[in-house]
Amino acid sequence: MSADRPVYVLDSYDVLAYLGDEPGGGRVRSILEAAAEDRCRIALSVINLGEIAYIIERERGLASAQAALAALDLLPVEVVPATTEAVLSAAHVKAQHPMAYADALVVATALALGGIVVTGDPGFAAVGDLVRIEWLPQAAD
Repeated sequence: MSADRPVYVLDSYDVLAYLGDEPGGGRVRSILEAAAEDRCRIALSVINLGEIAYIIERERGLASAQAALAALDLLPVEVVPATTEAVLSAAHVKAQHPMAYADALVVATALALGGIVVTGDPGFAAVGDLVRIEWLPQAAD
């Protein structure tokens, strides 16, 4: 990986914002366009992919979740496996910082890849000393 080709690590927040055309979705779209032009890489932990699937299924049903996963398959996003090393790195992050375990997987992925976490989830504020974070606007409640 060259220094001029950043790695963006997505959180479920970002993908849901993109799919739902919510605040922050435009920035995610621009990152996706840059990845399609090979100007950056995009990574998403398989654990966070599962998080996206269950959130959509819970809110809109199984067919919607399957459609969203099919749409994600077409995007220039590298799904990163949950290796033992990644899971234990996330466990360490979670033990040291007050955040959800799935979010700790985002951090572990960013640490492993030297990536930039992209999120609007305020739960990531606790790890600003560990990884670079690009903050997206938060969706209105």
